[in-house]
Amino acid sequence: MNWTWLHKWSSPKWFYDMSGKCLPWFASASALLLAIGLAWGLVFAPPDYQQGNSFRIIYIHVPAALLAQSIYVVLAVAGTIGLIWKLKLADVALRQAAPVGAWMTVIALTTGAVWGKPTWGTYWVWDARLTSMLILLFLYMGVIALGQAITNRDSAARGCAVLAVVGVVNIPIIKYSVEWWNTLHQPASFSLAQKPAMPAQMWVPLLLAVLGFYCFFGAVLFARMRLEVLRRETGSRWADAEIARLLKDRT
Repeated sequence: MNWTWLHKWSSPKWFYDMSGKCLPWFASASALLLAIGLAWGLVFAPPDYQQGNSFRIIYIHVPAALLAQSIYVVLAVAGTIGLIWKLKLADVALRQAAPVGAWMTVIALTTGAVWGKPTWGTYWVWDARLTSMLILLFLYMGVIALGQAITNRDSAARGCAVLAVVGVVNIPIIKYSVEWWNTLHQPASFSLAQKPAMPAQMWVPLLLAVLGFYCFFGAVLFARMRLEVLRRETGSRWADAEIARLLKDRT
């Protein structure tokens, strides 16, 4: 198997140039998709026949919850690449994605609690889905804290990678918790393998919001990684030239 494509990602300069071209597209797509999806869902979608208008929080809760889980998978993949191939950019991706994933988990838990009050009559229950999502937040916080506590960069990268890989076992627990245990949490709102139970005027804006959240993550991750790459590569000719250019543009 040809691994040439993987070696490109070991070049900080190549990544910096590539991400600079992709970032505006992610940012533009995110702004467009979120504007359409959220406006459609929060304002124009019909109310649910059981939950009324309270169901509209789904357009924030579901994308945040899906993204929170997906980002941790990104952490696990980056951790695996870092442990096996020792690519420094894998550690950069892992460390810069973790805070975004943590915030998405906080948003998912908060919106879920707000949604749970009118639906279940309480903000929180020790439901399998809710508890496993809370564990996900603790895993994100553990990765962030571990990276900040260890001063040696290589040791920190190795520790964060191991925690990310071990913690990924929580993702299938989150996904299948509503099937494995008797929980209050409803099943998935829509699935690629099944026809959506909601009418199109409800699930289409939800799909747009989900795509918008993922594009937002792509834009934020690239922006954070670019800054970290410049910080780590300070002293190299290309990085110093780029920093000088950015400072000149600001003045």
